[in-house]
Amino acid sequence: MSHVAVAGPVPAVTSAPPRPRRTQTGRAWLSRAWVRPLLGLAVLAVLVASVGTGPFLAGLRLIDAPALAAALGIGVVTTVCCAWRWSLVAGGLGVRLPMRAAVAHCYRAIFLNSTLPGGVLGDVHRAVRHGRDAGDVARGVRAVVWERTAGQVVQVVIAVALLAAFPSPVRRYLPWLAVGLAVVALALVLAARAVPRSGASRWARAARTVVADVRSGVLGRRTWAGVVIASTVVFAGHLATFVVAARTAGTDAPLSRLLPLTLLALLAMAVPLNVGGFGPREGVAAWAFASAGLTAAQGVATGTVYGALVLVASLPGAAVLLARRLPRREPGNCR
Repeated sequence: MSHVAVAGPVPAVTSAPPRPRRTQTGRAWLSRAWVRPLLGLAVLAVLVASVGTGPFLAGLRLIDAPALAAALGIGVVTTVCCAWRWSLVAGGLGVRLPMRAAVAHCYRAIFLNSTLPGGVLGDVHRAVRHGRDAGDVARGVRAVVWERTAGQVVQVVIAVALLAAFPSPVRRYLPWLAVGLAVVALALVLAARAVPRSGASRWARAARTVVADVRSGVLGRRTWAGVVIASTVVFAGHLATFVVAARTAGTDAPLSRLLPLTLLALLAMAVPLNVGGFGPREGVAAWAFASAGLTAAQGVATGTVYGALVLVASLPGAAVLLARRLPRREPGNCR
């Protein structure tokens, strides 16, 4: 056997690079991921300590077939409108999203949001899934972010207007809130105008992307009206479901007195500190009902019924999730 001579010193054999350790950022992310459900559990623990488990159990026992049917029917309307809004925003960003796929994705996301901690994991799933299907994960994620943001903005505007029109525990603070919202809106407009049209820095590129997304995906000529209409219908559906929950839980207060309380509870649902949807919603409902001359127990029972109705309305999403996991049989193998 011949040998090949190597001139010069033989380089030392280096071992394989060590596996990277989990960074501090990763540990911080994990801690934040656990903090949210823990805070939701803390809210529920405080409620149980204050009113006991009776309102929770009583609310569940009072749920009947008409309430479930109403929740399912309202859920169909709100889910289709959510899918329409998402399809409009995605189309404005240049990502194709058929309505049929959007409805299936939305049902699955609502089911996951209703059963997993945080209340947003379903939206994360549909954003990534749609982005992969479309071949552009970043744009798919941005479509969901702007669709959700647009819905929240419309919800806040409608809620502030209704809270100003009806007596509520927060009515005296609304002028300050309106001023704050106006200042924020003005600051955003000025910031958008100040975005540099050129520049290679990461901040400049990100700012230009945000402005372009908002202009084309949310405020586009073919988009904004549909986004507003869909968001309004979705919010009205949530209000209607909450009123059904209140009546099912035994609250017979007039609608003019009940509506502001449901608005406050719905706004609390935007805080991602819940466990399977439960947490801040019941806490704010207990406070709002007690402040309006009702009882905290009625607020907790109403929030509990609402959570159960939303879960039932999202069950088609479980069917979508199951259908995706079942193996598909080739036509030639059918017997």
